[in-house]
Amino acid sequence: MNNIEVNFGEYLITTDKSKMDIVAIHDFLSKHSGWSDNIPFDRVKTSIDNSLNFGLFHFDKQIGFARVITDFSTIAYLGDIYILDNYRGQGLSKKLMDLVMNHPTLQGLRRWILLTSTADWLYEKYEFVKVPKPEIYMELFNANVYKN
Repeated sequence: MNNIEVNFGEYLITTDKSKMDIVAIHDFLSKHSGWSDNIPFDRVKTSIDNSLNFGLFHFDKQIGFARVITDFSTIAYLGDIYILDNYRGQGLSKKLMDLVMNHPTLQGLRRWILLTSTADWLYEKYEFVKVPKPEIYMELFNANVYKN
């Protein structure tokens, strides 16, 4: 799959895995995200190795991230989306989501999945809705998986 890069002003969004700052991503996810506190570095690295990643950079500093787990045919899970606090409120999350949702290999999917407790207003712009039939949704969830 070819990498995509979009430059706008001082910013860059790329899908090139070699440009992802795994240390910075791990720092945010393990210490500041609230959804993957204490996730080990090797878990973050493995997740990046096995996902379609979107890195948002200000000059050479990684300031945002999103990743998609997908079969590129029927389904995609959108997760680990963030923009560092100092860069929020500038429309960068919309730029990041635009690139994710318009990625050429993610078109025509039957289902997108997103789990979030924040920024509903952003995801609703991309037609995400609350699960319409929660009674058919099941999961196996271990909230303590990263605790020692």
